[in-house]
Amino acid sequence: MSLAPSAPSETRVPVLSAETARAEATRLRDRFAVGAVERDAQRILPHEQVRELAAFGLLAITVPAAHGGADLPVEVVAEVVRLISEGDPNLGQIPQSHFAYVNSLRLTAAPEQQAYFFGEVLAGKMFGNAQSELGTKHVRDYRATLRPVGEGEWVLDADKGYCTGALFADWIPVLAHLDVDGPLHVAWVERHAAGVTVVDDWDGVGQRTTASGGVRLVDVAVRSDRITPFHATFDGRPQTYGSYAQTLHAAIDAGIARAALTEAAAFVTTKSRPYPDAGVERHADDPLVVQAFGEMEVAVRGAEALLAEAARAVDRANADLTAETAGAVSLALAAARAASTRASVETASRLFEVAGTRSALGRLNLDRHWRNAHTLHDPAAWKIQHLGRHTLDGVLPPSHGQI
Repeated sequence: MSLAPSAPSETRVPVLSAETARAEATRLRDRFAVGAVERDAQRILPHEQVRELAAFGLLAITVPAAHGGADLPVEVVAEVVRLISEGDPNLGQIPQSHFAYVNSLRLTAAPEQQAYFFGEVLAGKMFGNAQSELGTKHVRDYRATLRPVGEGEWVLDADKGYCTGALFADWIPVLAHLDVDGPLHVAWVERHAAGVTVVDDWDGVGQRTTASGGVRLVDVAVRSDRITPFHATFDGRPQTYGSYAQTLHAAIDAGIARAALTEAAAFVTTKSRPYPDAGVERHADDPLVVQAFGEMEVAVRGAEALLAEAARAVDRANADLTAETAGAVSLALAAARAASTRASVETASRLFEVAGTRSALGRLNLDRHWRNAHTLHDPAAWKIQHLGRHTLDGVLPPSHGQI
């Protein structure tokens, strides 16, 4: 197997320590928050901000040390994504698939493939995704198929939706069957390859600037050395691939929850008028408001704590991977996802309850937190089901990419 070498790069992105990664994420959180309201209101796609994430090394923090990367633990990755999402959750969501597919390369790619694609990440390149398909029976039902056309050569036709990150990406990992009814593989397609069209038709009520539209592929040529066996991730062996991806989703929601609570507090302490019956000079001194903020703080802190513990559980399981440790991680992530989903939606809703009438003015765009919280990636209710079944009967969750 031989891959063409990466194009020469005069600069490489920084290889960050855990401390530096957190510091950069905190700095970019504050920077990204400045324009988040306007970007959401006018649907200004954050091309510049995505480039900053790459240029400052935050998209390369999971590249294995053996390939020159920082190889930071999941606990740090989750905190980086949470911090970025606190500033602008669209910018936490956009590289979610990037991190997931870097992890996929780690788990299933051949050494030559790893060397090539990890090198691309260290050169500042980003991965998108073309995974989900519209009109199929369910979210894990795929029609896209790689067709053989010669020795080591394949052709791919596909119509994909919810392709978050593809519009900003250098490479688009496309999930497809290898030949008719064959197992699922990842076809690594260059963003601007012949036959590839990224369609900016995303019109979700929330996460408006993730550009999570469609990817159309018509007669796209794919070499064998740019195909990796996605199915091998789940073929009869313990895995934390699904839990890793769920960690990132929980981090995004936890960031949204904290941002909503922070903005609510700022509004209440500077702009809200007190309710006459409270008998206070300052709205923030109304005991009902204080109680509400205390309750929201408990929920947000709980989501953050469960996220951090779940991320540490992924790191522990990766160090000693068995069916039991993988199952324990899935349960930890089920709790974190359920808590972060609830905290983000409820905090973003109660913002208006505590802030009062003025907070509902459209020009303030405070409803973006509520809209962004409804990411709806996969049902939180099923997380509760898995937790309940384990508590009652000791049944571990199934092994797939959504738990």
